[in-house]
Amino acid sequence: MATVSSRVIRFHEVGEPLDVLREEQSEVSDPPSGSIRVRVLATGLNPADWELCRGFMLGTLPRGVGFDVAGVVDAVGVDAREAAAVGDVVFGTADFVGQPSAGAAEFAILNAWSPVRDGLDPVQAATLPMVVQTAAWTLELLAPEPGTTLLVHGAGGMVGYAAVQIALRRGVRVIATAGATFAADLEGFGARVTRYGEGMPARVRELTGGADVDLVLDVPRPSPGTLPDLIALAGGDPRRVMTISNHDEARELGARVNLDELRPGLTPVTDLLSEYGTLAAKGAFRLPIAKSYPLREWREAVELSVSGNPHGKVVLLPGGQNPRTTLS
Repeated sequence: MATVSSRVIRFHEVGEPLDVLREEQSEVSDPPSGSIRVRVLATGLNPADWELCRGFMLGTLPRGVGFDVAGVVDAVGVDAREAAAVGDVVFGTADFVGQPSAGAAEFAILNAWSPVRDGLDPVQAATLPMVVQTAAWTLELLAPEPGTTLLVHGAGGMVGYAAVQIALRRGVRVIATAGATFAADLEGFGARVTRYGEGMPARVRELTGGADVDLVLDVPRPSPGTLPDLIALAGGDPRRVMTISNHDEARELGARVNLDELRPGLTPVTDLLSEYGTLAAKGAFRLPIAKSYPLREWREAVELSVSGNPHGKVVLLPGGQNPRTTLS
């Protein structure tokens, strides 16, 4: 094995993503023990990438973006040789903490992965890791029982879109707030859907016959001022409400923040990748793609994602416009 030269998208200082990100040539190392290196076919972008640029979890610079990756295994580290072989097509999570570049690159180091099953396009696979991990872990913390009523506020975003599917598979009754773009999708999954915004609490109570909901999962981009209504819908009990985005307001009101409760013992990432990759290959779980871009158009991809309302996942294609053609 040897280091490989790669185009990478990364930042050397913190700030707004389009101000600090740059495309450059860099060396991607041999994979450390327990990890693999892949030739990247597709990289899913997430709001968390832009928070990294702004200084969240700041570590040694330069840092890369792109947590979600699908690619072809190029090299295998010690203690990973039973789990992967050169030439395997896999998807997983880029090591954005321990490496100076991440998934938005021609080559990347992955620290968790699963095979891309037959029937699953690598581009679709690259939409899954962070969204599935966030939705599944947050639902584990919230722990809705089968038959309980869960309100997913902001289900038109990708974490909410995934959480609706996961909760319904577990026998939970789901009410979702969402805009028109994905309302039909969410209803097709089995959720009862109403629009968010002014009058939302009354519309939710129309769906429940006036009753409180058992639990609330708050998943849109930061939206100050919405949590009091969500707490009221949960019977006035802030501990029945968990948010992934409105952190400060939740802490002030006594509601729960998923990041505050993450702990060992939650379902391992590799198990989640295997489960939801298999479901996606069968057509039983999916995330919509807003648009995909070749790596050279990364600025356009970032601009769409940073807009806050891309209507689906934004995906970079370092391996070319059609990853299927690169697999032969």
